[in-house]
Amino acid sequence: RFIENVLYLKVNKEKTVVSYVRGVKYLGYSFYVMKGKCQLTVHPKSKAKMKSRLKELTSRSNGWGYAKRKQKLKESIRGWVGYYHLANMKRLLLETDEWLRRRIRMCIWKAWKKVKTKVANLIRCGINKYKAHEWGNTRKGYWHIANSPILATAISNNNLRAAGYATLMGTYLEWHPK
Repeated sequence: RFIENVLYLKVNKEKTVVSYVRGVKYLGYSFYVMKGKCQLTVHPKSKAKMKSRLKELTSRSNGWGYAKRKQKLKESIRGWVGYYHLANMKRLLLETDEWLRRRIRMCIWKAWKKVKTKVANLIRCGINKYKAHEWGNTRKGYWHIANSPILATAISNNNLRAAGYATLMGTYLEWHPK
């Protein structure tokens, strides 16, 4: 009443909230109290939105090549981390990076398409012939295979980094080098 009647400002009652700092969303950030100090974190809705965007960019069926996917991921990650770099979010970034690498492996596995190509590429990546044939001929789904030890070895984190795929944590550490 004071704001509207005395200051003559209009208040949006759906967006405006007067409450304890925990759980309040402000410009995509959320707040929490630790050791008597108020800290910034990313609001759960913002996390979900970021994850759905990354899921959209790493869709198996969008028909993009490796270069376009890398570029779009890099742009999205740099923008998101650039906006939220003030928040404490190391654990979130590590967990999301792990999930994102699995999504990328899934896209690569789908792109190899034929059994012959899968086997040849696995052998080229250093997997022995027997295991390459075993995993190349498997009927399991793309998401399941993306988490397999064979694909994690063939397309390791270092290989993805060398190929030019951006990581959330790597981008965050550009803002906070330690």
